[in-house]
Amino acid sequence: MKLIEAAGLEKTYAEGATPVRALAGVSLSLEAGDFVAVMGPSGCGKSTLLHCLGGLDRPDAGTVRLGDEELTRLNDEALTLVRRRRIGFVFQFFNLVPVMSALENVALPLTLDGLSDAQAQERAKKWLEKLGLAERMHHLPDQLSGGQQQRVAIARALVTEPVLVLADEPTGNLDSKSADDIARLLRQLSDEHQRTILMVTHDPRIAANARRLVFLKDGVMVDDQRIGAGATSAVRSQLEALS
Repeated sequence: MKLIEAAGLEKTYAEGATPVRALAGVSLSLEAGDFVAVMGPSGCGKSTLLHCLGGLDRPDAGTVRLGDEELTRLNDEALTLVRRRRIGFVFQFFNLVPVMSALENVALPLTLDGLSDAQAQERAKKWLEKLGLAERMHHLPDQLSGGQQQRVAIARALVTEPVLVLADEPTGNLDSKSADDIARLLRQLSDEHQRTILMVTHDPRIAANARRLVFLKDGVMVDDQRIGAGATSAVRSQLEALS
């Protein structure tokens, strides 16, 4: 069953005298439980595609459907509710509130949606425990390593039980060991918790944790393939061919 489906997405940004066409008719669908890595050269439209799928940006043309809702037809208020309740976001720079503990950061989306502090923190605690942060949940972000901060950000993305998780370069600000840990964690979440994940990355080693690879170049999808375990070398070769 298709969880999210984008059709004919186009997006152009006016930067200086020369407009930049970030997406040029991209169509993509994800099944429930998919783990998809989106790759391609810098400026190919990877992050723009993620932002359009998540309702963070509106395409100039085309449609995005999440289940039975067409996101591209929703007003800003309705779109905010969809993002808050049905989509989880993970970004490169964590975006944690520095004066809040890990527990408070993870609980924040729930309290913004009207849950009591006690209810929100109980659910946040469960996700932090699942992600191996039971002993760190009362620490502030600057008391955590980069990998731990990203785990907090992932817990925050999952605490609302979203149907879709969008991760934009989630390992880009981490050392190689922490990056590998986060990539394996995302695969585990997909395998064990049936999360549907779309991840933008430039790193073939990280992308090899996905089950499916989508390649963009100059705003166009040029390849879409299923991959098996240990596909890093094949991913790297494909990236080099597209560069």
